[in-house]
Amino acid sequence: MDKLPKIGIPVIIIVIILIIAFAKSAVTIGSGEAGVLYRTFGGGVVTDEPPLGEGFHLIAPWNDVIVYEVRQQELFEKMKVLSSNGLEIQIDASAWYEPVYNDLGNLHQSLGENYLQRVIQPAIRSAARSVVGRYTPEQLYSSKRDAIQDEIYTETKKILEEQYVQLNEVLVRDVTLPNTIKDAIERKLKQEQESLEYEFRLVTAAKEAEKVIIEAQGKADANRILSASLTDKILQDKGIEATIKLAESPNSKVIVIGSGEKGLPIILGNQ
Repeated sequence: MDKLPKIGIPVIIIVIILIIAFAKSAVTIGSGEAGVLYRTFGGGVVTDEPPLGEGFHLIAPWNDVIVYEVRQQELFEKMKVLSSNGLEIQIDASAWYEPVYNDLGNLHQSLGENYLQRVIQPAIRSAARSVVGRYTPEQLYSSKRDAIQDEIYTETKKILEEQYVQLNEVLVRDVTLPNTIKDAIERKLKQEQESLEYEFRLVTAAKEAEKVIIEAQGKADANRILSASLTDKILQDKGIEATIKLAESPNSKVIVIGSGEKGLPIILGNQ
């Protein structure tokens, strides 16, 4: 009975050590995550192997695993930048990004877990300053928002391609101008719209006037052609035809009096 405690203490110590070792060796990677393995006695960060994927893993207890989120993530930035004429513009933009999965070890070794602040934020800010500086406030306010969005994306992507980060999209959500500049632009756009509307009315009126002139000319030409075709012989024949129709009417009493060699008969009388 006296020997049992002496034997039990080392066993308990060994069990505790095994439990601690197992706890240090067991690593669970969650959904949408990946782990970078750090070998304490084997060269440090593992960069020549794929990262540890989702699920349960056993590693040597003296090694370590750094877990990264590998889903697409969003960075929202409010940036104050200068336009081409030196006016301060506020840009609200979002960047969708994710670490390059197979380069996760390189990312950890070169940039670390705060890679967002180290490379992504500076990259998008630099690209926004460069792009917005090419445009005037009028262009930014009206027609160039899609263009600056595409250009910011292109320039940011170039910077991040060598930083083990994948940029998926840049969205410019809002462009805010100083109120005085915004009001001046809106007044200018309104005046331009009114000017275009006035020009449209002038063009429409000119076309209507041209249409009336063409129609009148057509009628005049038709009457001139008709007059030229009505000879005395045709008119005499038409008159004779009309006289015959009147004479054939049962309700008329007809007296025909000649009016000359080529004259038409004269119809007199009624019931």
